[in-house]
Amino acid sequence: MFFETTLTRQRIEAMTDAGHWTDELLIDRFRHHVARKGDAPLVTDRLGTLSWSQAAEQVDAFSKGLLALGVVTGDVVQLQLPNRREFVLAVLAVEQIGAVINPVAPIFRSNEVSVMSELARPVVVVTVSEFRNFGLADMHLELRGRCPWVKHVVVVPARGAAGDGAETGPGDGIPADCMSWDEVLERGRASGFNERTMALLRPSPNDVCEVMFTSGTTGQPKGVMHTQNTINAAADLWLERIAPDCTTFHMSSTLAHQTGYLYGIRAPISAGAQIVYQEVWNATEFAGLIERHRIDASMGATPFLADLLAVENLDQFDLSSFKAFVCAGAAIPLPVLERARDLLPCTVMPGWGMTETALSTTGRRDDPFDKRATDGSALAGNEVRVVDESGDPVGVGIEGDLQFRGSLAFVGYIQGRELTESCWRDGWFDTGDRAVMDSDGYISISGRTKDIVIRGGENVPVKEVEDVLLRHPAVANVAVIAQPHERLGEIGCAVIVAVGAPPTLADLTAFLAEQKVTPQFWPEALQVVEEFPMTPSGKIQKYRLRQLVESGDV
Repeated sequence: MFFETTLTRQRIEAMTDAGHWTDELLIDRFRHHVARKGDAPLVTDRLGTLSWSQAAEQVDAFSKGLLALGVVTGDVVQLQLPNRREFVLAVLAVEQIGAVINPVAPIFRSNEVSVMSELARPVVVVTVSEFRNFGLADMHLELRGRCPWVKHVVVVPARGAAGDGAETGPGDGIPADCMSWDEVLERGRASGFNERTMALLRPSPNDVCEVMFTSGTTGQPKGVMHTQNTINAAADLWLERIAPDCTTFHMSSTLAHQTGYLYGIRAPISAGAQIVYQEVWNATEFAGLIERHRIDASMGATPFLADLLAVENLDQFDLSSFKAFVCAGAAIPLPVLERARDLLPCTVMPGWGMTETALSTTGRRDDPFDKRATDGSALAGNEVRVVDESGDPVGVGIEGDLQFRGSLAFVGYIQGRELTESCWRDGWFDTGDRAVMDSDGYISISGRTKDIVIRGGENVPVKEVEDVLLRHPAVANVAVIAQPHERLGEIGCAVIVAVGAPPTLADLTAFLAEQKVTPQFWPEALQVVEEFPMTPSGKIQKYRLRQLVESGDV
């Protein structure tokens, strides 16, 4: 597939000369550590532990298996997998042959996946037979009828592939028209591709290697493109500031989001560290994993921290190894920070970032406590600034639009240059967030110009949900707005103008289920109004709706 990027020779030379881009590939870092660590553990998931050497054998076999299936340099391979070893192995295998990873969160359903597939055009989909009682493999088989560019659907049994030592069960069935993970491995082992062939496929560190979708203000997901240099820089800077002395990392945020992908795969591999995964978040289980595996560092949405602090008998767990916990996606309430300071041995650090920019600002482990109530300062080789409507920087403590530039910036949207360039002003990326900055360069996110709800760190594509709800016969008009929530930070509240008898929240969520909208995107509150506050040009004034809902005046 041809990728139209905004990457210029000037930017490449500037970043390389400044030392921000190292021109390394993740597969090279991986092989360096394989030679040193051999039988040491690389990945621990619910199936057990996989060593570096075991992983290396499967990475080689799977990459050659993909070649045998006809995957070529520049082809997109879509991964819709939970947090487990096959995700890591597939990433390394795909990158080794110059193909492009398109991670998709396992919560997404056909309504969202079909849009992503149309844009990214994956030739191979790698998924699991089922996840949380939903048949992902069956969904992709159905989608393949509408997505003829998908040539193969490769399925990992839900309970583990052959040789994992896991028990099989009724959820492990591989649909007849799919290939199993083990079949691709065997094809690769029997393929005859040699080292010379693999060397010829070696990608450039400035080639697109990742397409990850994020929710845009228009409701259509944006396909964010990154290279080895941009996302390896993100991993390196995270390690440098957060975890220079850490050897065991944890990740429970989905590996198909930039948080999980960068800091649950690329950073640990770059560091030669062990990775411990949770497929489904459970705070009590997490506390046990810290104790059992001597976990040093983790990163997740703010609700994860609140859940950990609420674990019954937390003081009975040995958490002494835990050094760093980065919270991003929503502001950390001060009472939660204070409890974390008193109850946990780790330093809790805030962070701000986007799929387009990775984690761009964060705190430091030696920051005074008051700085941890901010969203941190920019990482080395990157800048943030706060500007007014004209694009001029504002003073300390004054709210404005947050802009970003630096080594971590993406190289374009898959939709094309026009969309990409519409998000830049005078060399700065318009983040869509509002912020204030203090005299030390620490920012605090104060709001959003983007029309999204952030539910527990997950961006909800508001317009997509609204467009579906407008098809309901009892809905004349609808606006989905953010409603504060104690644990999740925000939930979606559907404000509707009804046709006839107003529908209930259960009516609306049942309708969304029929339309195959991801459950995490469903509104969790409902308000019915006679009319919306409107601008003179006919646009709904959502800020006024939010004020009305929060005050109870609707």
